[in-house]
Amino acid sequence: SRAPAISVSAESCIPAGLRLGPVPGIFKLGKYLSDRREPGPKKKVFSYSGTPVFQVRMVRGELVDEAGSSAMEWIGLIRAARNSQEQTLEAVADLPGGQIFYRALRDVQPGEELTVWYSNPLAQWFDIPVTATPTHDEKGEERYICWYCWRTFKYPNSLKAHVHFHCALSHGRPFLHHDH
Repeated sequence: SRAPAISVSAESCIPAGLRLGPVPGIFKLGKYLSDRREPGPKKKVFSYSGTPVFQVRMVRGELVDEAGSSAMEWIGLIRAARNSQEQTLEAVADLPGGQIFYRALRDVQPGEELTVWYSNPLAQWFDIPVTATPTHDEKGEERYICWYCWRTFKYPNSLKAHVHFHCALSHGRPFLHHDH
């Protein structure tokens, strides 16, 4: 079993368009994404009191954490967004195969968790599905179904991550878009 996820949240406003990074290491955004949000330690990036959180604040135009460490130290702790409604950052690259950065999609408010997902060009570069069409279950709730193994997901990015990283039946084939 994995250790609980650490969340990274804003202590003060992060302005729209701010770039963080580059993201260090091998880029596998979404590999451990789940429909569930397990509670875990928090790291404040900008701050509210209570549970320890990764705090980050602006210092001379750069985001640093509470210890004064640069984004290189904590950027890998930012969780993958399960859907566009909870997404605050997008992963971008200046060139295909180049360094990856996170860019704020909008002003991120104090106390708000930072979550990230692929920009469309970066998703296409990594062969991550760009779209996922929902179906509705018996209760009328949206669900996302893997067209290879028929596993059901509550969130579109959970399905996209499953197809790319985990579905044994997809055999590395790109995501097929079917209209139901």
